[in-house]
Amino acid sequence: MADESAGTARYKLSFTSGALLMREGIIAAPLYLREGVWSKVRAVIEEENLLQARTVASGHRLAREVTQRLAVLADDEIELLVDATTTERGHLLWVAACRRYDLIGEFAEEVVRERFLLLASTLTYEDFDSFVRTKALWHEELAQIKDSTLQKLRSNVFKMLQEAELLSEARLIMPAVLSERVAAVLSARTPSDLRFFPTQQTKGLGAAL
Repeated sequence: MADESAGTARYKLSFTSGALLMREGIIAAPLYLREGVWSKVRAVIEEENLLQARTVASGHRLAREVTQRLAVLADDEIELLVDATTTERGHLLWVAACRRYDLIGEFAEEVVRERFLLLASTLTYEDFDSFVRTKALWHEELAQIKDSTLQKLRSNVFKMLQEAELLSEARLIMPAVLSERVAAVLSARTPSDLRFFPTQQTKGLGAAL
């Protein structure tokens, strides 16, 4: 989590489009296993317009975003991403978003997971807005964002949750059903990245609280 003090690091807030980047991730991950360097992956994607962007600018933006997010995954997680089922891929890309963006990771842990553990079945826009207002007490960058930007951030986080199969269209929190191999790589970290999910699972082999 970000250090909630006067000297805390600023939140990155560039996740205003693209949601989980499922399609883009499928394209970028195998390139990394071939090239071994994310800067090279980004260059190849841009040069060959592999993401089929409509404009050069949007192509650059998408290439930058997908490579920056996937860069927070370990090599064994990238290998798993390439071989993953759709559900597994959604879970891994959700973790990538949570690691890349502290605001998303903290919302996942402090609001989504907490509401799930407290048996609260729904997640609303107000839950997100209230979370942001609280964080804004320590983060000036949140206090200064425009309402339109907040709406984009909120909308994209909810889209990510839905694409990761963690939230229904009716905004009901859906318990995460993590495969053993995904749970194993996530729980190997300290602290465990299972904290980003609405689940009571705490270890790679399905242990519960």
